Amino acid sequence: MSLTSWLRWNEPYYRQPQKSAADMMTETLMLELNWQIKQAEKRQRERENEYRRIKTGVDYSWLVSYPKHSYDITPSERMEMEDACAKLHPSCCGQVIIRFRQLVSEYEPEAQEVSRLFRSVLQDTTEKMQAEEETKKLTRQWATKRTMSLSLTTFKSRARIYPFNNSIKTISEDVERVAEPTRRVWSMPEFRTIKDF
Repeated sequence: MSLTSWLRWNEPYYRQPQKSAADMMTETLMLELNWQIKQAEKRQRERENEYRRIKTGVDYSWLVSYPKHSYDITPSERMEMEDACAKLHPSCCGQVIIRFRQLVSEYEPEAQEVSRLFRSVLQDTTEKMQAEEETKKLTRQWATKRTMSLSLTTFKSRARIYPFNNSIKTISEDVERVAEPTRRVWSMPEFRTIKDF
């Protein structure tokens, strides 16, 4: 056994820190953007070659060497997009990728237009997320108000109601004062006025 293998064996195992779900989503979305930019460049080159071949009648594409990746977004634009990606919930990652791919296949943009298309998808998704959160918030508020109103309704139903109030003046008030209240039959409910208490 060599001495170097024995020394490595005694070293503590270094574990890479795990990335958060938001960081992984941001990296995934940025990789998707870069890949779509490369694909747009490739399609653009193929269209140019097809145009030249039709125009000249001769195919010289095998003689031409293209740079692997000629267009790239600026660092400030990249940071803006990473910030926009970080604002999204990680569960939206798949939806963003699917929508972005649909738009790219539908419009077939040039390499410079892909980043604008990606930004519009991020903005749409952010707006949808905010609208959903606002709806959830309103639903929670409505549910709490509803439970409060139901508890107030049950509280009000327990209160006693006195049908005859002293403040209401009636024509037969003099008659009611003079006449003694008669007892009702047992099957009938008995209403009492405030005077009786």
